[in-house]
Amino acid sequence: MENNNTSKHQYFYAVGLSYKKADAEIRGKFSLDGVAKTRLLEQAKNEGIESLIVTSTCNRTEIYGFAEHPFQLIKLICENSQGSVESFQKVGFVYKNQEAISHLFRVGTGLDSQILGDFEIIAQIKSSFSQSKGLGLANAFLERLVNSVIQASKKIKTDTEISSGATSVSFAAVQYIIKNVEDIGNKNILLFGTGKIGRNTCENLVKHTKNEHITLINRTKEKAEKLAGKLNLIVKDYSELHLELQKADVVVVATGAQNPTIDKAILNLKKPLLILDLSIPKNAHENVEELDGVTLIHMDYLSQLTDETLENRKKHIPAAEAIIEEIKEEFITWTKGRKFAPTINALKAKLNAIKASELDFQSKKISNFNEEQAEIISNRIIQKITTHFANHLKDDNTMVDESIEWIEKVFKIGATAK
Repeated sequence: MENNNTSKHQYFYAVGLSYKKADAEIRGKFSLDGVAKTRLLEQAKNEGIESLIVTSTCNRTEIYGFAEHPFQLIKLICENSQGSVESFQKVGFVYKNQEAISHLFRVGTGLDSQILGDFEIIAQIKSSFSQSKGLGLANAFLERLVNSVIQASKKIKTDTEISSGATSVSFAAVQYIIKNVEDIGNKNILLFGTGKIGRNTCENLVKHTKNEHITLINRTKEKAEKLAGKLNLIVKDYSELHLELQKADVVVVATGAQNPTIDKAILNLKKPLLILDLSIPKNAHENVEELDGVTLIHMDYLSQLTDETLENRKKHIPAAEAIIEEIKEEFITWTKGRKFAPTINALKAKLNAIKASELDFQSKKISNFNEEQAEIISNRIIQKITTHFANHLKDDNTMVDESIEWIEKVFKIGATAK
């Protein structure tokens, strides 16, 4: 699928890596924070890439955009993260044109999520598009595509039950705690990190455990206090982390730090401790498992839990896929029409020029020439001819690029996309 707004040799790509082939450590190296994403977009603009969006979550880092070669996009990811091209080649993916479009639909509708039916990614896609558009990096194709994915996401969420029950890693974490910690309502729970995953986990903990012994710690205390105020919880200073760890029965780590913030050196335990690390990169060092009584669970494990809720969601995949196909087909039809519309318009203009010349000639040659009637008949013929060509180009079996080239060559017309 060539991008008619830029170079004729640019194609639409989806490049990136996800939980499917990359473990948490590798994903952490390729993760992009807000500063890195902005830097990447600005670099893309300077390098002549005219339309792309970037998403980076705990489960994936991906670029959707136009380029002459996918390496241009891979290079952007690697140069703005701690990942390398060699690592990307082992775990990354490259999709082109139709495959790239299909991939974005599956990601945006939760079918490609680590936990099936998790719709949190669509908010990331919206935000990423908004940022790209603000920098002038979103053409009409990308805008229409993102809007179509949003439409599909809404319809699937409304018309199917694929998002019922657990819809996120944060819920899966709480579900794990409830199933594996006895008398959870009376245990001391420490939540370290109050970003999006931390907030979601905290809200689920309060809702499903009825626990009144939840303590929050965040590097920026004001953020923790804001969440604690809503849920009537305790907040401690970051400097008290090592003390609160000794009191806790369960620790949920959900920070955005680039290096581990919890290791065995700061643990002085007198009772068993369950640590759930929901961070990317990992924020709980694996050496904590060397201590007696410590259980470390990472989000990759949580995502593999196959409970009854997840099994039920799988039953709704066919319905979700049918919705995707319907909306994706509407988008493809739009792209085809957008692609050949300039050629049809140029053909119509050419035929109208021929008509005008011929009517002028005949009006001078034939006495009592009825120009008005000839105009009506000629216009109807031109309409029928251009409709035939348009229907040919719309046909799924038509090789659109070759047909456009043939039409332009035969009628000696040049078409420029708007």
